[in-house]
Amino acid sequence: MTSGHGDRPDAFVQSLERGLSVIDSFSRDAPSQTLSEVAERTGLTRATSRRILLTLSELGYVRQRGRSFALTPKVLDLGYSFLSSFHVVELAQPSLERLVDQVHESSSMSVLDGSEIVYVARVPTKRIMTIALALGSRLPAYPTSMGRVLLAGLDDDELDRYIATTKLEKLTPHTIDDAKRLRAAVLQVREQGFALVDQELEEGVRSVAAPIRNGRGKVIAAVNVSGHASRVDIERMLEEFKPRLIEAAAEITDRARSLQI
Repeated sequence: MTSGHGDRPDAFVQSLERGLSVIDSFSRDAPSQTLSEVAERTGLTRATSRRILLTLSELGYVRQRGRSFALTPKVLDLGYSFLSSFHVVELAQPSLERLVDQVHESSSMSVLDGSEIVYVARVPTKRIMTIALALGSRLPAYPTSMGRVLLAGLDDDELDRYIATTKLEKLTPHTIDDAKRLRAAVLQVREQGFALVDQELEEGVRSVAAPIRNGRGKVIAAVNVSGHASRVDIERMLEEFKPRLIEAAAEITDRARSLQI
């Protein structure tokens, strides 16, 4: 049964939703906010925002300095709870480190969350990339190699729903921003077992990705190798990086299957 508010069930706790929206309102661009700014960014009233901020402060997730509020490191506990329970991260680390040693480029692992990918593991090189990525970083799925792999793991109805509800922006001259072309690209990834994306998220950045599967064959994560176009041409990406990446992905998949993840 639902409560009559959209498709939300009777057990839906709106106050929890509002509390999480306040936490989500803080970002790189807004690390510290006033009460008015929180209310504006969340769409909540000032009174509701104030109660939530004071509750989060009492629980240790928010600190107040004067008129400004900011998150505390305790918020990291929420993300760590996921990482510590998603055992694939621990299983993947040795393979990602060996892969980076082999190709001398960065490697990452991500999962799909709504319309975005979320980084859950990363082994960087010392090379400087324009995009600063860390655990918990989010990127749109459609213009990334790991995103394409994760989208390819969806069933057809889920994929169609994603494409229909996602705004496809042309982030670079190379970005696929047409729904039919994107669907065709994802289906090609599903067929060939890997994704190569050439400068669709950011000019100069190329990446190749492969899926991680559980014992039921379901795609549960994706791993990639990324490099700058000035150093790595597509031929090298396919001939040198892709085989090593697929080998690493197979190792991680085998470990995940052995633990029945």
